[in-house]
Amino acid sequence: MPIIKSQKKRVEISAKENEANRAFRSKMNTAIKKYVATVATDVAEAEKMLPEVVSIINQAVTKGILKKNTASRKISHVSKALSDAKKA
Repeated sequence: MPIIKSQKKRVEISAKENEANRAFRSKMNTAIKKYVATVATDVAEAEKMLPEVVSIINQAVTKGILKKNTASRKISHVSKALSDAKKA
């Protein structure tokens, strides 16, 4: 445990930031899972959901939760899922 006052404060702040990042990451992953489930059942509804999912992923990049390339890969995967569903 830290002894110095500023380090104690830093531990508290770090824990709060970690919790917020984990909550947002959970929100993002939940949105992606719901989207993938929707693609499997209803393509029209999935088309409406795609911009929302992409927006959430882009917010994660802005907040520093994801790196740019990781977000790009995730967006590519969700977009490909929709295009594959349209072809089928």
